[in-house]
Amino acid sequence: MNRSLRYFLLGGACALAAVAVCAVLILTSPSDALENGSAGMNLFAEVFNVVRTNYVEPVTDQKLAEGAIKGMLASLDPHSSYMDAKEYGEMQVVTKGEFGGLGMQVTMENGLVKVISPIDDTPAAKAGIQSGDLILAIDDAPVTDMTLSEAVDKLRGPVGTQVKLTMRRQGVDPFEMKLTRGDIKVDPVKFHVQDGDIGYIRVTSFSERTDSAVQQAIKAIKAQTGDKLAGIVLDLRNNPGGLLDQAIQVSNDFLDKGEIVSIKGRQAKDNRSYEAQPDRDLARGLPIVVLINGGSASASEIVAGALQDLHRAVLLGTRSFGKGSVQTVLPVKESGGAIRLTTARYYTPSGRSIQAKGIDPDVVVEPAKIEKVAVADTLHESDLKGALKNTDATPVTAAAPPSSTPAPAGAALPAPVTPPSGVLPPGATPLARPETAALDINTIGTDGDYQFVRAVDLLHGLKLFKSTAAAQ
Repeated sequence: MNRSLRYFLLGGACALAAVAVCAVLILTSPSDALENGSAGMNLFAEVFNVVRTNYVEPVTDQKLAEGAIKGMLASLDPHSSYMDAKEYGEMQVVTKGEFGGLGMQVTMENGLVKVISPIDDTPAAKAGIQSGDLILAIDDAPVTDMTLSEAVDKLRGPVGTQVKLTMRRQGVDPFEMKLTRGDIKVDPVKFHVQDGDIGYIRVTSFSERTDSAVQQAIKAIKAQTGDKLAGIVLDLRNNPGGLLDQAIQVSNDFLDKGEIVSIKGRQAKDNRSYEAQPDRDLARGLPIVVLINGGSASASEIVAGALQDLHRAVLLGTRSFGKGSVQTVLPVKESGGAIRLTTARYYTPSGRSIQAKGIDPDVVVEPAKIEKVAVADTLHESDLKGALKNTDATPVTAAAPPSSTPAPAGAALPAPVTPPSGVLPPGATPLARPETAALDINTIGTDGDYQFVRAVDLLHGLKLFKSTAAAQ
C-alpha cells in the first residue's frame, strides 16, 4: 500500500517538516508473521498470544499491537515513535504553528524528559524553564514510566488548566513548579532595527510561515534603514527546529550559491542535496552574525551550519544542541495514526555531521547580565598642571577636573594604578562578566542581552573596518 512520507527535523516532541515523497509501508499481523517464518516475528507473535490469553484482565489486540509498536520504536533512538490518530492530528496542528499546551520543545534522555528549549512568550518561557532542564514527573507521575509521546500528551491539556512539574536542573536540587496551560500561537519571526543601522531578526521556530516572515522582516528593515543598513543579526537561540524546507529557504534568503545541506540515508536512492538558488541573497552580501546556543537544534542548526561553512556569517554564542538526524512520518491507514521514524542523517556543506556534537560558534560568548557601570572620576593627562597642549588643528575639549584636590605645583604624581581584578573605585558598579546562564526572555534582542550586544558591536566593527579600508 502506498503511504505519503514527510521528512522533518525534530528538535523536540513537536517540530516537524514537509517534503512530500512516496514509499511503500507494509504492516504484518502476528498471523502473517508466523507464515513468513521470521524468527523475530515468530517471537513477537508468541509473546503477543501469551499476553492476550493470560493477562489478568482482558486486553484488546489494538492496545497490545500499539504498545508493542511504541516500545519497538522507542528502543531505536529518542526521535522515533508511534502516534495514534489523536497524536497524529495534534502533530499536524503543531506544524502550522498553533497548538495548546505549555510551549516547550522536549526530547527523551535516559528515561527522563529533557527540555530542548522553551518557546518565546509561552507559559514555559515565562515560568523560567530553561534549555537542559529535566522533567522528572508530571502531576506526580514519574516520566520513567512513560514514552515521549505519553509525556507530551500529559503536558498538554485544556487552556487554563494547571499541570505540576517536578524538575531537575544542573547544580540545583529537584524542585516543583505549577504552570497554567495556554493557547500557544507561535509567531515564528520577530524583528526590529538596532542603533539605526543594524537589522535584528529572531526566528523562534521553523513552521510553515517562517520563510515568508523572514522575507517580510528583511523588507521592512531595509525600508526603515535605507542605505544605512550595516548588517543583520539572525537570532536562532532556543530555536528547536521544525520544517526542513523552511530551513532550506531561510538559508537561501542569505545565500546566492553553494550547497545548503545534504541528506544521506540507508540506501543511496534516499540521498539528496539541496543547493542555493542563484542571486537569492536578500541581504545583498551585508555582514551577518548568527546567534546560537544549546537550545538551537535541528533545522536551526542546518541554517547556522550552512552560513558558517559557506563563510556567509559569523556564528556567535555557545555550542548548539547537536541533532543531525532526519525523521520521516509514515501514516498508518489501519489506525489513522503514523510512525515517526529516523531515516537519514544530514550534513552541512563541508560534509560534517553535527549529530551529538553540535555546531561550535566562531566567537564563543556566554550569556551574561549587563549592568551599567557608574564610572568614577578619572585623572587624565589634560588635568595635569603644565601638561603639553595638543597642537592639532582640531580643538580638543578638556575633561572636567577631578573632584579631588590637585597636587601642589611641582609635586611628583604617582603613576596611574590599575585596580586588581574585581576591585573597582568607590561608587563604581561592576559590569557582570560573561557566565553560563539562562537566556532571559525579558531582555532578548535588547541592550540587556549580552550576546546580542556583542553581535551588534561586531557588525559595527566590520562597518568601521570597511569604511576605513575604503578611505585608504
